[in-house]
Amino acid sequence: MSPAKRQQSDAMLYTLILFVFLFIAGTTVAVIYYVKFEDQRTIAEKAQRDLGEIVTPSELQRIGTIVGAKQSRKSRLATMVGYLDKVIYLIIGGLPEDTSAEVKVNTANRDFKDTLTLAQAHIDPASIDPNTTGLIQIIQKLKTQLDNTIEALQTTDEQLTDLRRDFNDAMIETYNNERTWLAEKDEYRQHVDQIKKDYNDLETLVNKTSEESVQALMTQMNEQRANYDQEHQEKLQIQAQLDMTQDKMKNLQDELRKIVPLLDSEVVAHKNDGKIILVDNPIKVVHLNIGREDRVYPGLTFTVYDKNMPIPKDGKGKAEIEVFSVDKNISTAQIIKSEIKRPIILDDIVANLIWDSDKTNVFAIEGDFDLDNDGKIENDAADRIKTLVGKWGGKVANAISIETDFLVLGKPPSILIRPSVTELEMDPMATERYEASRQKRTHYVDVQNQAKALLIPVFNYERFLFFIGYKTRSGTAGAF
Repeated sequence: MSPAKRQQSDAMLYTLILFVFLFIAGTTVAVIYYVKFEDQRTIAEKAQRDLGEIVTPSELQRIGTIVGAKQSRKSRLATMVGYLDKVIYLIIGGLPEDTSAEVKVNTANRDFKDTLTLAQAHIDPASIDPNTTGLIQIIQKLKTQLDNTIEALQTTDEQLTDLRRDFNDAMIETYNNERTWLAEKDEYRQHVDQIKKDYNDLETLVNKTSEESVQALMTQMNEQRANYDQEHQEKLQIQAQLDMTQDKMKNLQDELRKIVPLLDSEVVAHKNDGKIILVDNPIKVVHLNIGREDRVYPGLTFTVYDKNMPIPKDGKGKAEIEVFSVDKNISTAQIIKSEIKRPIILDDIVANLIWDSDKTNVFAIEGDFDLDNDGKIENDAADRIKTLVGKWGGKVANAISIETDFLVLGKPPSILIRPSVTELEMDPMATERYEASRQKRTHYVDVQNQAKALLIPVFNYERFLFFIGYKTRSGTAGAF
């Protein structure tokens, strides 16, 4: 082969080798790019599916309208979660837990249903549809119901005040008439006794005198008898008037009782005196929103009750506190007793039945008391309770009247066994003690009935201690 042909053959061979090399390299690069493309397409499809789970294409186009103004340094989703947290805060009244939107919404739904159940106790259930009623609508309905209740209460208070005024006027009139009639009755009795005496004297004289004297004296006797009959008739008329007045008073009492069931006669006892404005649990100290200007002083005790809840009928609260420092408008108190499961929180209310910043409450104390719960009655227990009432700004009355605010009623006084003849021979004073015990029991029952008739709240000893925040302190030395 000639050199020219050999060179041409070598050039073609090199060209072929170069072409094959370039083909292999291009194929390799194409395969690599194809694999990379498939990976990127897989990633893109997965990203598109993930995006579809978060937002649809139509929603993505309207994302600004759906979410609203985007918060700085936050994604649209984080912005929407922030707005959701604000709504949850408005519903549950506190910062939501750091959890999923589903859990937050379920918590809000649960609190809403609890609120709906509470509202149904005060609003016509037929007017509350859980699917259409919101918290604002419930609050507005509750506000309307509260306004109606307050208006009805004010109307009932006015009616009760009018009835009490009429009742008091009737009581005063009856009392005055009764005193007048009793005085007249005593006077008539004296006249009757005198007439009987004169009649007996005349009858004796008749038997001793002549027929003429007898006739004259008989005439005089008949006149005296006629006078007696007239006075007797007048006395019967007075007695009838007294009976009519008593019937009138009974009718007034019946009318008063028709009104009383509509009201709680103990509403004054269930009034709070202040609230907790600061709690320092580590040192067991709380601060109250009442101070020196409200007549608060060291040593005053209060019972603590849950905020936004009525004071229970038995007066038992969640804690007891005692004031030890007083400023102008606030005071500081030590926690004497509290429950772990029901700790004191802000805005809890406090109350003391005896103490009042605006008025002086009048108390009546009656019955026997066991102050130290040892099963024995202390003879001076009533006096010691009276001293405590006076110490805390209250006033103690000796008898029940329309001015009495509260009655603290102890156990009924025991009646002694009637003494036998043998016991009387050994102790001549036994009868007097027996009668005294009976009179004491009768007086106890009379006081109880008077308080019931005058709608005066009655407290037994334990309930009284709960209402003044003194249940725990009462068992300590020097409590009274």
